[in-house]
Amino acid sequence: MEYLDFELPIKELKEQLEKCYEIGVDSDVDVIATCKKIEKKLEKTKKEIYKNLTPWQRVQLSRHPNRPYTLDYIKAICGNTFMELHGDRNVKDDKAMIGGLGKIGDQSFMFIGQQKGYNTKTRQYRNFGMANPEGYRKALRLMKMAEKFGIPVVTLLDTPGAYPGLEAEERGQGEAIARNILEMTRLKTPIITIVIGEGASGGAVGIGVGNRVYMMENTWYTVISPESCSSILWRSWEYKEQAAAALKLTGEDMKRLKLIDGIIKEPVGGAHSNREGAFEAVKNTILSSFEELKDMSDEKIVSTRMEKYAEMGVYKE
Repeated sequence: MEYLDFELPIKELKEQLEKCYEIGVDSDVDVIATCKKIEKKLEKTKKEIYKNLTPWQRVQLSRHPNRPYTLDYIKAICGNTFMELHGDRNVKDDKAMIGGLGKIGDQSFMFIGQQKGYNTKTRQYRNFGMANPEGYRKALRLMKMAEKFGIPVVTLLDTPGAYPGLEAEERGQGEAIARNILEMTRLKTPIITIVIGEGASGGAVGIGVGNRVYMMENTWYTVISPESCSSILWRSWEYKEQAAAALKLTGEDMKRLKLIDGIIKEPVGGAHSNREGAFEAVKNTILSSFEELKDMSDEKIVSTRMEKYAEMGVYKE
């Protein structure tokens, strides 16, 4: 397990607890009382640390190397029922954007999301979770397929942004994202969107227009990363913490601004410390959202989604 800077007190207490148990095993000394004392201190420290996280610390947690990614959630929620679908039927199959059919119980869903890698090789294979235009076109193809067969769509957002390379722009990156946003507003099937990690820029919004939009507790969702914001405003990455606070990118900020529908609580310590708890929380959110949407007519699904986004922000005609 890797630990972030602010998690080091937890690491130290866990090491103390392990040593305490080892002493008990290797000797005849009764260490039960001492171990229980350390356990209580560990739980208290965890609650104190994760209760008072700064926006930048939540950004760090969203990028934790042990945090589950899109395929982890899908496989845990759907089991062996998930069938991945490939290709945009135009250029190629984008490995940074994954999608396919899966079941939760007896209900089928079309799952779509960005996928990151676990090591250097798989990160390169997944292009660090940054999709090309063909990734967004694949996502749209799958959404249209879901609409055709009356299957609800679940999108899982986790990307540092759409791929900014020259070849992506040559193939129409901006158009692909804009087309997805337009088509998602009028898709005649329920769309449930969950930010499970990083939700940066148009790369996230390109699959993020939903009837219900949720953020996991330790995630962020905004137009630009704190580092990039800092480099633009201060010509340095040193002010990323101030940028994170100013961007209002946490779930609490987004909920207060009425840009999302809710926050999914993570287990104490974050999704990476208790994956099963995180998987269950996401599964329950998907099912409860679907229960709210399943009896709506196609026209109602579309109209409520459009109204939801039309009411966002402040503007004057």
